[in-house]
Amino acid sequence: MSITTLYYLQLKKENAHEDAIWCCSWSQICKEKKKTVEENNENVENTQDSNHSEEAPPPENYIITGGLDDIIKIWQLDNGKLEVKHQLEGHSLGVISVAVSPDGKTLASSSLDSSLILWDIESGEKLKTMETGTTDVWTLDFSPDGKHVISGSNAGKVIIFGVESGKQEQTLDTRGKFTLSVAYSPDGKYIASGALDGIINIFDVAQGKLVHTLEGHAMPIRSLCFSPDSQLLLTASDDGHMKLYDVVHANLAGTLSGHASWVLSVAFSPDGKRFVSGSSDRTVRVWDLDSMQCQHVFKEHNDQVWGVKFNTESNKIISISEDKTLNIYDCPL
Repeated sequence: MSITTLYYLQLKKENAHEDAIWCCSWSQICKEKKKTVEENNENVENTQDSNHSEEAPPPENYIITGGLDDIIKIWQLDNGKLEVKHQLEGHSLGVISVAVSPDGKTLASSSLDSSLILWDIESGEKLKTMETGTTDVWTLDFSPDGKHVISGSNAGKVIIFGVESGKQEQTLDTRGKFTLSVAYSPDGKYIASGALDGIINIFDVAQGKLVHTLEGHAMPIRSLCFSPDSQLLLTASDDGHMKLYDVVHANLAGTLSGHASWVLSVAFSPDGKRFVSGSSDRTVRVWDLDSMQCQHVFKEHNDQVWGVKFNTESNKIISISEDKTLNIYDCPL
């Protein structure tokens, strides 16, 4: 059996928003085991034998989408059913980017109205609006410790916001044009940014210094991401190509082609074995990292694909599109 036969569209949610959907993410919130009264009593008495232990409840899985309709939706995925748990209203223009904190509990969103808002995913409560000043915020990402949110800006800067302070705490200067995409390495050592002119910059976080400038693309970098081990940087461009770079040495590890138009979004699987790409050619492609070959092509959208993302277990992918559709694909390990 060909491996491509294992991939399939699990769920299609048409008209998930009233306008184009521009961004998406997954959240998984793990629940702690609740102790029974008997267990508490036994703990007090230091009883060795307990027959009352219970397994921790299964984690809650959420999908977050943001659209040109100014709305953010938090969807709950349970036993193959997808339902809206919260509809978040706080932006006055289209939602550009959503990012989820490492513990899955906090959502950051940015908008064409230049606002950056933090939300509680489980309750849907607005936690705070960050002080962005006159800065236009764009694509977002959380630091691995969850203490900072980074954003690109139209002035070519990468801005680091403090989650607790709600303020800009540091600015990294790319010395370039509009910063369209940003990513924090999982080990916390690097921040990467992609610009309108195709330039990619990698910063050392501890030193706050630019360490590498990569010029492999000639057109805008819409999306980039680090591999889970922080060793590789995957970039996507309007030139229709993706590139993999060795982060430490800034060497080109490979160029991937296959999309017929702009590559708008890329994401690694958390297990580091695959990555996914979405394009204005309306397709979603799943790639194997070791072979650098495309494993499967999904053709389920009727317009450009703005966002793609793997779930925590690396066995499902979501994609969102200008066609207002949210798709969930099953991608067995």
